[in-house]
Amino acid sequence: MTKLSYTPVDESNWTDLEKLFESKWGPHNCWCMVWRSMNKGADRTQKADKKESLKNYVVSQKPIGLIGYDHSEAIAWCSIAPRESYRELSGDSTLTNVWSLVCFYIKKEYRHKGITEELIKQAIAYAKENGAKYVEAYPVDPESPSFRFMGFKPMFEKQDFEFKHMAGQRRHVMTITL
Repeated sequence: MTKLSYTPVDESNWTDLEKLFESKWGPHNCWCMVWRSMNKGADRTQKADKKESLKNYVVSQKPIGLIGYDHSEAIAWCSIAPRESYRELSGDSTLTNVWSLVCFYIKKEYRHKGITEELIKQAIAYAKENGAKYVEAYPVDPESPSFRFMGFKPMFEKQDFEFKHMAGQRRHVMTITL
């Protein structure tokens, strides 16, 4: 596996996230706003509004996720933040102090090298460092035609996440106690 470094997104590295998201095949259509609330008056169909809404989280010093670097190049991303910073994910409502791990993006040339698994580990550590008691994820089966950006169930099982229930027809709500 490629040895990477991981760091939370903040104002100092926002431009790295922009470059990663706007790269070829990057998530520049969604700006990882599928599960987040948008700025007041923002249009969920407009890329610029999504980008500005995500940047507003960063400027407000709210956690949004981690960037993975290969030396100084941003090559990977995962969305990890307190569950209340997202819209309804159909998680386990009996748990409190939960951080949600909802999205991954890895540049194409870095895929299939174990980076998603490392991002999960780093996300767990980041949530724990910030006082989370649980991390909740919403992966799908590998053959799922949608929500693939949320990761695959076997990766989370391998890291001791427990299945709680289904959220819709495809997403598996899974948690790990920290």
